[in-house]
Amino acid sequence: MKNLKMFCTSLEPRHYEFIKELGYIPAAVGEKNFQDGWLRDNSKENISKKNKNYAELTFHYWFWKNYLKTCESKWIGFCHYRKFWTNKNHKDLDINIRNLSSLVLKSVPEDLEKYEVILGEPFYVNQRKIMKFLKKGFRTILEKPSRLFNPNERTIKFHFDIMHGKNNLEKAIEFLDDENKTDFRNYVNSKVYFHPFNMYICRSKDMLNTYYKTLFAWLEKCEIYFSEKNLHGYDLTRIYAFLAERFTSYWFTKNAKYKTMNISFYDIRNDIN
Repeated sequence: MKNLKMFCTSLEPRHYEFIKELGYIPAAVGEKNFQDGWLRDNSKENISKKNKNYAELTFHYWFWKNYLKTCESKWIGFCHYRKFWTNKNHKDLDINIRNLSSLVLKSVPEDLEKYEVILGEPFYVNQRKIMKFLKKGFRTILEKPSRLFNPNERTIKFHFDIMHGKNNLEKAIEFLDDENKTDFRNYVNSKVYFHPFNMYICRSKDMLNTYYKTLFAWLEKCEIYFSEKNLHGYDLTRIYAFLAERFTSYWFTKNAKYKTMNISFYDIRNDIN
């Protein structure tokens, strides 16, 4: 029995039929001309104009403000047009447009009913190749060369500094509410992994409401600082999505009984463009 509503975000109107065939709800982000049937992030109460910097979060904001209260489902989940929940870990070469529907999650298994939230399997930032760290953040590594030899020192904070601007994460944390500021700072300075992609499946609308309220209040305050910065390039332009990705991992692991599940990659734009 299906116990899950899965919202699949996409930038491309042509993905509508395929997403519907998966049994998912098509969720549109971006400025293209989407046909009737899509949930649009630019309707009703929205922040769609921020999509360039917020990415899929503009739909999450729309969902929170306009849909969450009336969403009737035991579980509520989110995925992307190129990232899907699967019960098993599939290699990219094992997935194609013909078998994707048989692989993706359609309902939450009974053995997960004791949990409140499902998160993606951890992404270990300390396992990236050393040369990538050297190319992106040579000066940061020079400040503490032991990071090259001790993987436990290559934390979320270290990774964010290299990939998304030195001290940007620390500065953003200063805008967090007192309830989360210290714990989140400790989290990013001690953990070497996070649960990625702003993807989660949750069974509590109250929990989602509290999470969204905290997240978007924080990001709005962050805009005061980052709006004055020259945000260019993929790693900086979407700074709010990357901040949220780390915060999401922290917040749900702190506040919910959670379980992890595989997220498999298949970009349906390869076949539907």
